[in-house]
Amino acid sequence: MRILAINDISCVGKCSLTVALPIISAAGYTCDILPTAILSTHTGGFTGYTFRDLSEDIPSVLNHWKSLGLEYDIIISGYLGSVEQVEMVKEIKGAFLKRGGTMIVDPVLGDNGKLYAHFDENFVNEMKGLCRVADVIVPNLTEACFLTDTPYRPDAEFQSVLEKLNGLCPHASITGCEEGASSTVYYTDETGALRRYSTEKVQGQFHGAGDVYAGAFVGALANGLSLEDAVRVSADFTKQAIEQTAKDKTEARYGLNFESKLFGYLKALGKR
Repeated sequence: MRILAINDISCVGKCSLTVALPIISAAGYTCDILPTAILSTHTGGFTGYTFRDLSEDIPSVLNHWKSLGLEYDIIISGYLGSVEQVEMVKEIKGAFLKRGGTMIVDPVLGDNGKLYAHFDENFVNEMKGLCRVADVIVPNLTEACFLTDTPYRPDAEFQSVLEKLNGLCPHASITGCEEGASSTVYYTDETGALRRYSTEKVQGQFHGAGDVYAGAFVGALANGLSLEDAVRVSADFTKQAIEQTAKDKTEARYGLNFESKLFGYLKALGKR
Protein backbone atom coordinates (compact mmCIF):
# COMPACT_ATOMS: atom_id res chain seq x y z
CA MET A 1 0.00 0.00 0.00
CA ARG A 2 1.20 3.47 -0.92
CA ILE A 3 -0.04 6.68 0.70
CA LEU A 4 0.39 10.30 -0.41
CA ALA A 5 0.38 13.14 2.11
CA ILE A 6 -0.14 16.62 0.65
CA ASN A 7 0.74 19.24 3.25
CA ASP A 8 3.22 21.94 4.19
CA ILE A 9 6.63 21.52 5.76
CA SER A 10 6.94 23.59 8.92
CA CYS A 11 10.61 23.21 9.73
CA VAL A 12 10.10 23.86 13.47
CA GLY A 13 6.97 23.06 15.44
CA LYS A 14 5.73 19.50 14.94
CA CYS A 15 2.78 19.57 12.55
CA SER A 16 1.81 18.83 8.95
CA LEU A 17 4.31 16.62 7.09
CA THR A 18 6.78 16.35 9.97
CA VAL A 19 3.97 14.62 11.88
CA ALA A 20 2.20 12.73 9.09
CA LEU A 21 5.34 11.11 7.67
CA PRO A 22 6.63 9.44 10.88
CA ILE A 23 3.18 8.32 12.08
CA ILE A 24 2.04 6.82 8.76
CA SER A 25 5.45 5.22 8.23
CA ALA A 26 5.37 3.72 11.72
CA ALA A 27 1.94 2.29 10.91
CA GLY A 28 3.71 0.21 8.28
CA TYR A 29 3.17 1.96 4.96
CA THR A 30 5.12 3.94 2.40
CA CYS A 31 4.22 7.61 2.75
CA ASP A 32 5.19 9.82 -0.17
CA ILE A 33 4.90 13.57 0.34
CA LEU A 34 3.94 16.59 -1.72
CA PRO A 35 4.95 19.81 0.07
CA THR A 36 2.56 22.71 -0.56
CA ALA A 37 4.67 25.34 1.20
CA ILE A 38 7.78 25.62 3.34
CA LEU A 39 7.67 27.64 6.55
CA SER A 40 10.43 28.27 9.07
CA THR A 41 7.84 27.52 11.78
CA HIS A 42 4.11 26.98 11.74
CA THR A 43 1.93 30.08 12.09
CA GLY A 44 0.45 29.37 15.53
CA GLY A 45 2.27 31.08 18.37
CA PHE A 46 5.23 32.23 16.28
CA THR A 47 5.92 35.61 14.68
CA GLY A 48 8.44 36.55 12.01
CA TYR A 49 8.19 33.16 10.30
CA THR A 50 9.17 32.69 6.65
CA PHE A 51 6.67 31.36 4.11
CA ARG A 52 7.31 30.06 0.61
CA ASP A 53 4.39 28.98 -1.58
CA LEU A 54 5.36 25.96 -3.72
CA SER A 55 2.46 26.20 -6.19
CA GLU A 56 4.82 26.82 -9.12
CA ASP A 57 6.83 23.68 -8.33
CA ILE A 58 3.95 21.24 -8.01
CA PRO A 59 3.09 20.74 -11.74
CA SER A 60 6.65 19.64 -12.54
CA VAL A 61 6.62 17.22 -9.61
CA LEU A 62 3.34 15.72 -10.81
CA ASN A 63 4.59 15.37 -14.39
CA HIS A 64 7.59 13.42 -13.15
CA TRP A 65 5.34 11.18 -11.03
CA LYS A 66 3.12 10.48 -14.04
CA SER A 67 6.19 9.29 -15.93
CA LEU A 68 6.81 6.83 -13.08
CA GLY A 69 3.26 5.51 -13.18
CA LEU A 70 2.67 6.23 -9.48
CA GLU A 71 -0.71 5.43 -7.93
CA TYR A 72 -1.95 5.74 -4.36
CA ASP A 73 -4.31 3.72 -2.18
CA ILE A 74 -4.91 6.69 0.11
CA ILE A 75 -4.36 10.39 -0.46
CA ILE A 76 -4.66 12.89 2.39
CA SER A 77 -4.48 16.63 1.87
CA GLY A 78 -3.88 19.17 4.61
CA TYR A 79 -2.54 22.73 4.61
CA LEU A 80 -2.62 24.28 1.15
CA GLY A 81 -0.34 27.19 0.39
CA SER A 82 -2.62 28.97 -2.10
CA VAL A 83 -6.18 28.88 -3.38
CA GLU A 84 -4.84 27.53 -6.71
CA GLN A 85 -3.69 24.40 -4.90
CA VAL A 86 -7.28 23.40 -4.20
CA GLU A 87 -7.79 22.64 -7.90
CA MET A 88 -4.40 20.94 -7.99
CA VAL A 89 -5.48 18.54 -5.26
CA LYS A 90 -8.66 17.70 -7.17
CA GLU A 91 -6.54 16.94 -10.23
CA ILE A 92 -4.18 14.83 -8.13
CA LYS A 93 -7.11 12.74 -6.96
CA GLY A 94 -8.17 12.09 -10.55
CA ALA A 95 -4.67 11.32 -11.80
CA PHE A 96 -3.11 9.38 -8.93
CA LEU A 97 -5.77 7.81 -6.67
CA LYS A 98 -6.30 4.12 -7.43
CA ARG A 99 -9.75 2.93 -8.36
CA GLY A 100 -11.42 2.15 -5.05
CA GLY A 101 -8.87 4.27 -3.17
CA THR A 102 -9.69 6.69 -0.37
CA MET A 103 -9.44 10.47 -0.54
CA ILE A 104 -9.16 12.13 2.87
CA VAL A 105 -9.24 15.90 3.30
CA ASP A 106 -8.07 17.64 6.43
CA PRO A 107 -9.55 21.06 5.55
CA VAL A 108 -6.97 23.18 7.33
CA LEU A 109 -8.46 26.64 7.77
CA GLY A 110 -8.11 27.81 11.36
CA ASP A 111 -8.63 27.21 15.06
CA ASN A 112 -10.28 28.81 18.08
CA GLY A 113 -12.89 30.43 15.86
CA LYS A 114 -10.43 32.25 13.60
CA LEU A 115 -8.91 31.62 10.19
CA TYR A 116 -5.16 31.09 9.95
CA ALA A 117 -2.95 33.70 8.31
CA HIS A 118 -3.17 33.74 4.47
CA PHE A 119 -6.77 32.41 4.45
CA ASP A 120 -10.02 34.28 3.70
CA GLU A 121 -13.66 33.59 2.84
CA ASN A 122 -12.79 32.82 -0.78
CA PHE A 123 -10.40 30.13 0.42
CA VAL A 124 -13.16 28.71 2.65
CA ASN A 125 -15.51 28.47 -0.32
CA GLU A 126 -12.88 26.69 -2.41
CA MET A 127 -12.23 24.28 0.47
CA LYS A 128 -15.92 23.40 0.51
CA GLY A 129 -15.53 22.25 -3.09
CA LEU A 130 -12.56 20.07 -2.16
CA CYS A 131 -14.53 18.49 0.67
CA ARG A 132 -17.26 17.54 -1.81
CA VAL A 133 -14.87 15.27 -3.73
CA ALA A 134 -13.46 13.61 -0.57
CA ASP A 135 -14.45 10.26 0.89
CA VAL A 136 -13.66 11.39 4.45
CA ILE A 137 -13.00 14.82 5.97
CA VAL A 138 -11.43 15.50 9.38
CA PRO A 139 -11.94 19.17 10.34
CA ASN A 140 -11.64 20.63 13.81
CA LEU A 141 -14.64 22.47 15.24
CA THR A 142 -13.57 25.86 13.88
CA GLU A 143 -13.14 24.47 10.38
CA ALA A 144 -16.43 22.58 10.57
CA CYS A 145 -18.21 25.83 11.49
CA PHE A 146 -16.63 27.76 8.61
CA LEU A 147 -17.46 24.97 6.16
CA THR A 148 -21.12 24.90 7.22
CA ASP A 149 -21.58 28.67 7.64
CA THR A 150 -22.28 28.11 11.32
CA PRO A 151 -21.37 30.84 13.84
CA TYR A 152 -18.50 29.50 15.92
CA ARG A 153 -19.08 28.75 19.58
CA PRO A 154 -16.94 26.43 21.72
CA ASP A 155 -20.20 24.90 22.98
CA ALA A 156 -21.83 24.62 19.56
CA GLU A 157 -24.52 22.04 18.84
CA PHE A 158 -21.93 19.55 17.64
CA GLN A 159 -24.39 17.03 16.21
CA SER A 160 -26.13 19.75 14.22
CA VAL A 161 -22.79 20.92 12.78
CA LEU A 162 -21.95 17.32 11.83
CA GLU A 163 -25.30 16.89 10.10
CA LYS A 164 -24.63 20.02 8.04
CA LEU A 165 -21.10 18.82 7.29
CA ASN A 166 -22.48 15.59 5.85
CA GLY A 167 -23.98 17.74 3.10
CA LEU A 168 -20.41 18.22 1.88
CA CYS A 169 -19.00 14.75 2.57
CA PRO A 170 -20.77 11.56 3.67
CA HIS A 171 -18.13 10.66 6.24
CA ALA A 172 -16.77 13.35 8.54
CA SER A 173 -15.21 13.56 11.97
CA ILE A 174 -15.09 16.80 13.96
CA THR A 175 -12.30 17.05 16.53
CA GLY A 176 -11.93 19.52 19.36
CA CYS A 177 -15.51 19.34 20.64
CA GLU A 178 -15.18 20.09 24.35
CA GLU A 179 -17.91 18.79 26.67
CA GLY A 180 -17.19 19.46 30.31
CA ALA A 181 -14.21 17.33 31.31
CA SER A 182 -14.18 15.51 27.96
CA SER A 183 -12.78 16.12 24.51
CA THR A 184 -15.09 14.51 21.97
CA VAL A 185 -14.93 13.53 18.33
CA TYR A 186 -18.28 13.63 16.55
CA TYR A 187 -18.25 11.49 13.42
CA THR A 188 -20.30 9.61 10.84
CA ASP A 189 -19.68 5.87 10.54
CA GLU A 190 -19.91 3.60 7.47
CA THR A 191 -23.68 3.26 7.83
CA GLY A 192 -24.22 7.02 7.98
CA ALA A 193 -25.03 6.94 11.69
CA LEU A 194 -23.89 9.89 13.82
CA ARG A 195 -21.58 8.82 16.62
CA ARG A 196 -19.31 10.32 19.26
CA TYR A 197 -16.17 9.21 21.05
CA SER A 198 -14.82 10.98 24.13
CA THR A 199 -11.51 11.07 25.94
CA GLU A 200 -10.51 12.92 29.09
CA LYS A 201 -9.70 16.55 28.33
CA VAL A 202 -6.20 17.78 29.18
CA GLN A 203 -6.15 21.43 30.19
CA GLY A 204 -4.18 23.78 27.95
CA GLN A 205 -3.67 24.72 24.30
CA PHE A 206 -1.63 22.23 22.26
CA HIS A 207 -0.51 22.93 18.70
CA GLY A 208 -0.45 20.14 16.13
CA ALA A 209 -3.03 17.89 17.81
CA GLY A 210 -5.18 17.81 14.68
CA ASP A 211 -2.22 16.71 12.57
CA VAL A 212 -1.39 13.90 15.01
CA TYR A 213 -5.02 12.77 14.87
CA ALA A 214 -5.14 12.91 11.06
CA GLY A 215 -1.89 10.97 10.63
CA ALA A 216 -3.00 8.32 13.09
CA PHE A 217 -6.40 8.13 11.39
CA VAL A 218 -4.80 7.44 8.00
CA GLY A 219 -2.57 4.76 9.52
CA ALA A 220 -5.58 3.13 11.16
CA LEU A 221 -7.65 3.05 7.96
CA ALA A 222 -4.65 1.69 6.03
CA ASN A 223 -4.50 -1.16 8.54
CA GLY A 224 -8.11 -2.08 7.80
CA LEU A 225 -9.79 -0.59 10.84
CA SER A 226 -13.39 0.58 10.56
CA LEU A 227 -14.16 4.28 10.78
CA GLU A 228 -15.37 3.72 14.34
CA ASP A 229 -12.17 1.98 15.41
CA ALA A 230 -9.99 4.45 13.49
CA VAL A 231 -11.58 7.36 15.37
CA ARG A 232 -11.13 5.59 18.71
CA VAL A 233 -7.48 4.65 18.15
CA SER A 234 -6.56 8.08 16.75
CA ALA A 235 -8.31 9.99 19.53
CA ASP A 236 -6.67 7.83 22.20
CA PHE A 237 -3.23 8.28 20.64
CA THR A 238 -3.67 12.05 20.38
CA LYS A 239 -4.82 12.29 23.99
CA GLN A 240 -1.82 10.26 25.17
CA ALA A 241 0.52 12.53 23.18
CA ILE A 242 -1.09 15.60 24.75
CA GLU A 243 -0.71 14.08 28.22
CA GLN A 244 2.97 13.38 27.56
CA THR A 245 3.53 16.93 26.33
CA ALA A 246 1.86 18.36 29.44
CA LYS A 247 3.92 16.04 31.65
CA ASP A 248 7.15 17.08 29.92
CA LYS A 249 6.15 20.76 30.26
CA THR A 250 7.29 21.33 26.69
CA GLU A 251 6.43 24.74 25.26
CA ALA A 252 3.11 24.05 23.56
CA ARG A 253 3.86 25.85 20.29
CA TYR A 254 6.58 23.31 19.49
CA GLY A 255 4.00 20.56 19.07
CA LEU A 256 3.08 17.27 20.69
CA ASN A 257 5.59 14.77 22.06
CA PHE A 258 3.92 11.90 20.25
CA GLU A 259 7.04 9.84 19.57
CA SER A 260 7.11 7.94 22.87
CA LYS A 261 3.45 6.96 22.39
CA LEU A 262 3.91 5.35 18.99
CA PHE A 263 4.39 1.86 20.46
CA GLY A 264 0.99 2.02 22.15
CA TYR A 265 -0.56 3.26 18.92
CA LEU A 266 0.92 0.34 16.99
CA LYS A 267 -0.38 -2.12 19.59
CA ALA A 268 -3.84 -0.60 19.16
CA LEU A 269 -3.53 -1.22 15.42
CA GLY A 270 -2.93 -4.88 16.18
CA LYS A 271 0.78 -4.76 15.37
CA ARG A 272 3.24 -6.56 17.65
